[in-house]
Amino acid sequence: MQPLVHFKNVNKYYGKSLAVNNLDLKIERGKFVTLLGPSGCGKSTSLRMLGGFEDPSSGAILLDGKDVTHLPPHRRNVNIVFQDYALFPHLTVGRNIAFGLELKGMPSEKIHARVMDLLALVELQDYADRMPDQLSGGQRQRVALMRALAPDPDVLLLDEPLSALDAKLRHQMQIELKSIQEKTGKTFLFVTHDQEEALTMSDLIVVMNNGRVEQMGDPHTLYARPVNRFVATFIGESNFLDAELRSVEGNIATLDWCGHIIHATLTGPAAKVGSHVTVALRPEAIYAVSREPDRRIALPGRITNRLFKGNFTALTVGLNEGQSLVAQLDPVALAHLEGDDVWIGWREEDAVVLAD
Repeated sequence: MQPLVHFKNVNKYYGKSLAVNNLDLKIERGKFVTLLGPSGCGKSTSLRMLGGFEDPSSGAILLDGKDVTHLPPHRRNVNIVFQDYALFPHLTVGRNIAFGLELKGMPSEKIHARVMDLLALVELQDYADRMPDQLSGGQRQRVALMRALAPDPDVLLLDEPLSALDAKLRHQMQIELKSIQEKTGKTFLFVTHDQEEALTMSDLIVVMNNGRVEQMGDPHTLYARPVNRFVATFIGESNFLDAELRSVEGNIATLDWCGHIIHATLTGPAAKVGSHVTVALRPEAIYAVSREPDRRIALPGRITNRLFKGNFTALTVGLNEGQSLVAQLDPVALAHLEGDDVWIGWREEDAVVLAD
């Protein structure tokens, strides 16, 4: 199936600085796709190139099979929502949403019907005659979204549109934004540095760093199977174990970590036996019990720190060899105290051998 959007080996230089490095990305119609990464990683530049606000230095950008690489923004059927909403302060809510439709010359009765349908989608149908300064931040955000969706774009571009909202409203808007995308069936390309936003809303996450794609995949895959240390660090928290590869059977690696034989899952080609590799292990994947369990991985240790975090308690467990691991456990069921001796372990499928 032909992708709706295709970045074909796109590069973007600012002087001698490479902002986007050989971006090759296909986006299917009707998907919520997020470009995720730290500031300066190239995600906003990529979004702006699709919108026509920046020209690639090389490569091509296709929209529904048509080369739009050098077309101006008004000749691409895309629309964009910025961080500051950019609503017209002198126009009512209804007129703000109608603005793009009026430019297209749509009949007034059709414009009115379209505006009311969009306002009903976000439960603001009684706000059509209000001015933007009479709205809350969340309401202004909804109006900005509806104005961008009004001309029926192929792709809606969203450049960190929730960054100005407080934490509670931001969480509500994450859920609502995904709901709007599903109800309209539109393709959303969303830019954020917030991993929670990406995990909450996305069908596909593209993790970027230093202008290039580190990994792309659905939220569960990226979280459970990071391919390298950057992804494992940027999305969630991880323990990192430097181990020696002893053997490989199927996709399970047997490793020597500080004299302990442990097991982890391979997500890529196996390294050479005898080589040193890095294993990523999520804190919530670790169990801690008072007696030695009858499991494949069971390591003795002592709790050196106990930190209550609300929905979990973080235990730092020091092992005999001087190594430490952090475990996140349910505080309701947790009986271990600082100084207690415990046995820790994990399921071998929860530990991942990183490609780098």
